[in-house]
Amino acid sequence: MPTADTTSNGPWDAKLQQFHGGQDWAHMDNFVEDFSVTTNAFGMPDSAMAAAIQSISHSHHYPPADQEPARSSLARFLWPAEFESEQNRLILGNGASELIDLVIRMAPKGTWKPGPFRTQYKEYERSARNNNFELLPVDSADKANVACLVNPCNPTGDYLELPDLKRWISANVLPGGYVLIDESMQPWHSAEFREHSLTSQHEYIRKMYDEYSISIFVMHSWTKLWCCTGLRLGSVVCPTVDHMRAIKKVQVPWSVNVVALAFLNAVVADETYLRKTWQMTPVWRRQTINLLQKMFPGWVFYGRDFLSWIWVDTGSETTAQKAVDLAHAAGVPVRSGRPGYNLPSFVRLAVREPTKVNVLLDAWKSL
Repeated sequence: MPTADTTSNGPWDAKLQQFHGGQDWAHMDNFVEDFSVTTNAFGMPDSAMAAAIQSISHSHHYPPADQEPARSSLARFLWPAEFESEQNRLILGNGASELIDLVIRMAPKGTWKPGPFRTQYKEYERSARNNNFELLPVDSADKANVACLVNPCNPTGDYLELPDLKRWISANVLPGGYVLIDESMQPWHSAEFREHSLTSQHEYIRKMYDEYSISIFVMHSWTKLWCCTGLRLGSVVCPTVDHMRAIKKVQVPWSVNVVALAFLNAVVADETYLRKTWQMTPVWRRQTINLLQKMFPGWVFYGRDFLSWIWVDTGSETTAQKAVDLAHAAGVPVRSGRPGYNLPSFVRLAVREPTKVNVLLDAWKSL
């Protein structure tokens, strides 16, 4: 059996697992706030938390095998006026990670390529590698059997609007291929996020499948927007009902538990939570960047204004590592760009409310 090697990756087995942020908090006596994850600064919504807690009393029963009523409630959230005609293309999963792996296992074998950005969320590459795809580099001119683009891109903060996204798909995917577009962070866009989302492009997705046999899947991890990473909750909008049924056939039963389903069914109705998210996230993000620019005028900050994190190039591997170490020591961990992304001069920090940011900035005064 392989021997675990977690020398630099904390609880992650560096030989077998893909590194993620979000683990340090459990090992801190002085924990204040987790800046290493891209979750919502407002924390878990109270209404959904109450529903999740109440659902524990039903946990001696199996979850509903059809994922209802949570699945239909999410469909109404995605397509308020069209959910009845579109909801049968939607399926829930145990986090987006389960669904990423299931879709890539189903995909036509051959080549895989990432989105056009310098780096991106690594679960797609991990699954492609484990399923023996040939991995093409980001700058390859070749079209691939499977292409995966994270939009907005975590961690770089790049974002393609729909016309550019469609052009990228046409230029990078072979006929008969699969496309996985991860829109987990896209609902932060604004109250008009739906009209900017690929989930709204029903005719385009049908045309790509009917004319080119290109299957487009839109992936969501809902644990970031609604700050519930411990619950594991994701979804995929499939190109056709048949694709959804193919996933359902191989998905293990009851992969989304009672608590997560109750949380989802309640949280999609919390409009107040979303309004304050859209209002305050760009304000706090800009405030944080302004403060950091004054402290570190040589740092470069990346990402669209609406995003829940800031991607920072400190210009120095040594500076970035010291920033990570100081933040950890102060109980406000940030995400290093070294593990997984292989960008050691970068750090990623979440958007948080000002009093928490002040703790981080105090920790970095000695940089």
